[in-house]
Amino acid sequence: NAEDQASGMFDAMELDVDEAEHSIELHLPYIVQVMRGQPFALVPILVGALSDQSEEIYGKLLAPLLLDTRNLFVVSSDFCHWGRRFRYTYFDRAHGEIHASIEALDRKGMALIESQDPGAFAAYQKHFGNTICGRHPIAVLLHCLRACTTRKHELRFIRYAQSSKVQSMDDSSVSYASAVIWSTDEE
Repeated sequence: NAEDQASGMFDAMELDVDEAEHSIELHLPYIVQVMRGQPFALVPILVGALSDQSEEIYGKLLAPLLLDTRNLFVVSSDFCHWGRRFRYTYFDRAHGEIHASIEALDRKGMALIESQDPGAFAAYQKHFGNTICGRHPIAVLLHCLRACTTRKHELRFIRYAQSSKVQSMDDSSVSYASAVIWSTDEE
């Protein structure tokens, strides 16, 4: 909105960037279905590459909105993009098959996200370089949760899948995970 843009913290997206970005289109049908019959306003915030410091600033800025139970946050990301075409082929042979190594790598990240520790998630990303496209929006969310000092939240992953079970270095795969967050405090 105009107030957010006036703050200097938000910019309108250039048309070519907006047209190339697909994540919001994936969620619109779901949001419309969930909100069917109820009036609602949609405020899309697309997060680009941010520094750790900026992730924290935006997390703190958005925390009051997360505390307002009238708001629904949808944070989108896929997980590991594995294969030569993605220029990422991390493989820990201790897990046997490549697809099992990918899953173990993703689940490490998922566990850190569930712990709601933005520093630990940042360290994981720096160490493994996992190709999680939405790592910055996830980090903003983690900082947002940390800044919500008046209410506690649970974060749990409920589903994980891979586009294919990678068997060889010639294969490729993209991982997907779904999580939910809810307040554990009584209203």
